[in-house]
Amino acid sequence: MNWQERITINPEIMGGKPVIKGTRVPVQVVIGSLAGGMTVEEVCREYRLAQEDVLAALAYAAEALAEERLYALPPR
Repeated sequence: MNWQERITINPEIMGGKPVIKGTRVPVQVVIGSLAGGMTVEEVCREYRLAQEDVLAALAYAAEALAEERLYALPPR
């Protein structure tokens, strides 16, 4: 899945948060809805998205997490 085809990041839209192209639905809302127990079909219905939009949001989140760096802090 090439999430770039369905996700956009524009400072003029939703403060630069990644959103589904052509909408104001942030990727964060899509992922949060799934994490909260909604099915893909429910998310699509609720936010008027295609299944491919939801899958693109998941692909974006997976790539973002893969590139995330964690730094251990020394104990106090």
